[in-house]
Amino acid sequence: MAERITGHTELIGLIATPIRHSSSPRMHNEAFAKLGLDYAYLAFEVGNEELEDTIKGFRAMKVRGSNVSMPNKTVVHKYLDKLSDAAEMCGAVNTIVNDDGVLTGHITDGIGYMSGLKDAGIDIIGKKMTIVGAGGAATAIQVQAALDGVKEISIFNRKDEFYERAQKTVKDINEKTNCKATLYDLEDLDKLKEEIASSYIFTNATGMGMKPLEGKTYIPDKSFLREDLIVTDVVYAPAETALLKMAKEVGCKTLNGFPMMLFQGAAAFKLWTNQDMPIEHVKEVMGIQY
Repeated sequence: MAERITGHTELIGLIATPIRHSSSPRMHNEAFAKLGLDYAYLAFEVGNEELEDTIKGFRAMKVRGSNVSMPNKTVVHKYLDKLSDAAEMCGAVNTIVNDDGVLTGHITDGIGYMSGLKDAGIDIIGKKMTIVGAGGAATAIQVQAALDGVKEISIFNRKDEFYERAQKTVKDINEKTNCKATLYDLEDLDKLKEEIASSYIFTNATGMGMKPLEGKTYIPDKSFLREDLIVTDVVYAPAETALLKMAKEVGCKTLNGFPMMLFQGAAAFKLWTNQDMPIEHVKEVMGIQY
């Protein structure tokens, strides 16, 4: 890194909390080095309280852009100048691009999830998905899956502050795509079991399973799963969550959050640099296997 930093090096950030577990800094810096690009990517522990000042600082310092993760994804739009159509529809931002002082918010999570499935040889087009979550990443996945041609999506979430957004997501999907979306209360475990039973794929699109919730899952027991079900998780630290461990014991094909992290990062990389991330190189140096 010391050999690459110059007086012209541009900064790209990652703002979230907790954030020290993130693999994104290594991924992007490896990609910059491989392509000879004069950028550096750093992680910053930032929550909602510091968010407005952080964005002002990015603008003042002419930072090229930033990734955004929880708890900031659904709040940061208030401090930006523009949103992409997808970010507006999802109500969340995971990538900021600074073009001469104009800050635009994008969402690449859905693209990353669908690209990761494709790269792993999983085709969910025309099939049914059951998914837990209604936050920024979950919404992006649901919207992109519907746009790409998933036939039916059953969404489960607790009746918390995100439930109303999930209702809007369902309405948008049903009105604007050919996919049928339905929202259920996550507390209704009988319905969760029923919907998983008729699904091709089950996805955890929440932070359940990562610190401080490591070792926990929304699935009560193995009877909710079956051998021919595909089970995926957006969490990649740890690489094997309690959900994925349970699914492997049943015999399910599983996929952790690394592919989504990789391909959402590749989409952001393209927005900042206008170049394609060297995916195979990044996989090799980071030891990403799935």
